[in-house]
Amino acid sequence: MDWSYGDYRISNDKSLLSLDKIYSFLARSYWANQRSKEIIELSIQNSLCFGIYIDMEQVGFARTVTDLATVYWICDVFVDEAHRGKGLGKQLIKCIVESEELKDLMGILGTKDAHGLYEQFGFAKDSERLMRRKP
Repeated sequence: MDWSYGDYRISNDKSLLSLDKIYSFLARSYWANQRSKEIIELSIQNSLCFGIYIDMEQVGFARTVTDLATVYWICDVFVDEAHRGKGLGKQLIKCIVESEELKDLMGILGTKDAHGLYEQFGFAKDSERLMRRKP
């Protein structure tokens, strides 16, 4: 499925994903900087993923782990620093929570610093880092 947002495209087509771009960002993150490229590739293969693109260059990513029946976990969310401040993170989360595969499922995520973003989409703090969104 594809969504448009200005000049950007958001898609859950895994064939468009850039493993190098994802690995590069996650290597700089506080939550995934110890993962090998092979582990990241395996996690992508076994998840529902969303990428943000401009002119076919990947500038954002989110991964959801799900049973497609009851629950999904949003993880590894990023927007490239050069493209932040344009509402892309909000649009990415909106596409995830409204996607056909996930819209009726309970969403869970962990964040250290982005609670305000997720609260806009119905997620509520469940603990210091965990947030939950009921279907």
